[in-house]
Amino acid sequence: MKILIIGATGGIGHRLLPMLVANGHEVVGLHRKPEQADAIRTAGAVPCPGDIIDMSVAEIAAAAQSCDAIVFSAGAAGSGLDRTTAIDGDGPIKTVAAARALGISRLYLVSAFPESARQKERNPRFEHYMAEKKRADVAVASSELDWVIVRPGTLQHEDGDGRVSLGPAVAYGNVARGNVARVLAGLIERPDIRREILELTDGTVPVAEALEALRKARLKG
Repeated sequence: MKILIIGATGGIGHRLLPMLVANGHEVVGLHRKPEQADAIRTAGAVPCPGDIIDMSVAEIAAAAQSCDAIVFSAGAAGSGLDRTTAIDGDGPIKTVAAARALGISRLYLVSAFPESARQKERNPRFEHYMAEKKRADVAVASSELDWVIVRPGTLQHEDGDGRVSLGPAVAYGNVARGNVARVLAGLIERPDIRREILELTDGTVPVAEALEALRKARLKG
């Protein structure tokens, strides 16, 4: 398959990219800065310049031309309210429109665990982030696409050990960005897992086993 990663240079995207290449896929990596192109190319993917903040639906569609799937793992990472609105909220909504225009059915969105930071004092910026994530989730989930929304717990700057807790509802916790990438890579190999919202944390079950359990549960349902 040919896959566009929006957020290819981020903590999840740059780990996911070589996994997809290793699985035999052709990968296009969207990047903002010219100097990021070499790392994407070195990982075996095709760099595509573009800033999701400024890109129109038509420009996203141009980046995704001839692709079979899109992964949206970009995030504002606390860089300001306007950027959060543009990246975490508007970005996936524009991507849905671009996928629809091209006839791409498969979309994978990295969202946020609903319980994130609920035990901490309320922060207006974080509340805005959560609201934008939910706005994007609603737009994706109400679309006709074969979407999967992955809601990771608190992201950790680690590769992880490949063991997770994954399902429609799991206890809140941390998750290594590498484990998020592994789950996304595994989902792409299992197209029968679709139109699902999945919560994800580090855990005790190997990613492949966790995904197979989901697949079997879906077939039984």
